[in-house]
Amino acid sequence: MGLGILGIHPVRKTRMLDFSHYSINTLFQQLGLPAADHDVDNFFSRHKLDPGTRLVDADFWTEAQAAFLNEALEEDADWTEIVDQLDARLRH
Repeated sequence: MGLGILGIHPVRKTRMLDFSHYSINTLFQQLGLPAADHDVDNFFSRHKLDPGTRLVDADFWTEAQAAFLNEALEEDADWTEIVDQLDARLRH
C-alpha cells in the first residue's frame, strides 16, 4: 500500500488527511468496494461472519483488503474504530 493512500507525505511523513470524517462508506472506498449506501447495505446482506472467524480471515476479502484490515487492527490505526464497526455489522 502506497503512502499516498494513507495520506502521508512521502518526504515529510506528516498526515495530510482528516480521519475524523471517515465512515463505513469511506472504509469501503479504501477497500476498493462500491461505497454508496445501498452498496454497503447489499454487502452486509450478502456477507456474514461466523463467531469463530476473524474479520481478516473471511473468504470474501482479497489479499490486499485483508492486509489493510489486519494492519488497521494491529497498529491501532486511524481506521481501527471503523474496522471494528465493520466486524460488528458482519456478525449481526
